Amino acid sequence: MARVAITGGAGFIGSHLCQSFLERGHEVLCIDNLLTGSRENVAAFLSHDRFSFLDHDVSRFIQVDGAVDMLLHFASPASPVDYLELPIPTLKVGSLGTHNALGLAKAKKAIFFLASTSEVYGDPLVKPQTEDYWGNVNPVGPRGVYDEAKRFAEAMTMAYHRYHGLNTRIVRIFNTYGPRMRMKDGRVVPNFITQAMKGEALTVYGKGTQTRSFLYIDDLIRGIHRLLETDYHLPVNLGNPHEITVLDFAKKVLGLTGSKSSIVYKPLPEDDPQVRQPDISRARELLGWEPQVQLEEGLAKTVHYFSQRLRG
Repeated sequence: MARVAITGGAGFIGSHLCQSFLERGHEVLCIDNLLTGSRENVAAFLSHDRFSFLDHDVSRFIQVDGAVDMLLHFASPASPVDYLELPIPTLKVGSLGTHNALGLAKAKKAIFFLASTSEVYGDPLVKPQTEDYWGNVNPVGPRGVYDEAKRFAEAMTMAYHRYHGLNTRIVRIFNTYGPRMRMKDGRVVPNFITQAMKGEALTVYGKGTQTRSFLYIDDLIRGIHRLLETDYHLPVNLGNPHEITVLDFAKKVLGLTGSKSSIVYKPLPEDDPQVRQPDISRARELLGWEPQVQLEEGLAKTVHYFSQRLRG
C-alpha cells in the first residue's frame, strides 16, 4: 500500500484518480482548493478510512505530514472558459504550484507525476503530433496562459529530474471526457450534451471543420497507471488517434440524445487549434496501451451522467 497525494484531486480527472487508487488499496490524500474542482466529486470517498482531503491552494507552500510515495500534480484550470477567466491563477498553479509540488516530492522522496496537456503543441503545424514536436504556441495570446504554464511545468519537472535525480513522469493528455465533467465546463463535450438535452442550439465555432480526438476517462486512468509502472521520464501522449470534426461530433451528440436542437455557428476563438490528433506510438510501445472505449460507448455513459445531473 502506498500513500498517494493528488493535487487537483477534486477535479474531473483527479477524482477518478482518487477512486482508482482507493480501489487498488492505496491511501489517498486529495489536495484541492475547489477553484474549479468540486467537493461533490469526492463526496463518496470522504468517509473512506484511506482517504483524506486537504483544502489548499498549491500555489502556496504545501505542508503534508507523514510519508508520500507518489505525488500526482493535476491541479490547474483546464478548460478555455476557466483559464480565460482565471489567467493569473492558471499561470501561478503551473509555475509556483508545480515548483511547490516538486519540492514536496523531493522532500518526501516520492515519484512525481505531471499532468501536462496536448495544448503544449498549440495550433500544431504537423499532424499527428508526436512527443518530439515542439509545438506552435502564441505566448502572448489569450490561450498562452495555459499553454505556457504547462510548457513551463514540463521544463521544471525535467530540471528536477536531471538536477536533483527526482523520479518523474510526464503525461500529455488529449481531449478526455466522461462523468464528473462540469456542465458549464466550456469544453465541447459538456457543451454539446447540455445544449442538446436542454433543447438549446449547439454552438459550433468557425465552420466546425476543426478536428478533435476524444479519449474516455477510463482509458486515460489505465494509461496513467501503466506510465507510473515504468521508469520513463520524457513526455508520453495519451489520447485517441481517431479524429472527428467538431461539426460531425455535434451531429453524433444530437443522434445519441435524440435531440431536435439546431446547430448555430459563431466566430472562431483566437488561437483555437485547427487540428488535434495524437501520435500514440510511444504509449503503444512503452505501455502496451491504446484506447479501448469506443466513442459511442463513452458518450452514452457521459450522456447518462449529465441526464442525471439535469434531473437533479
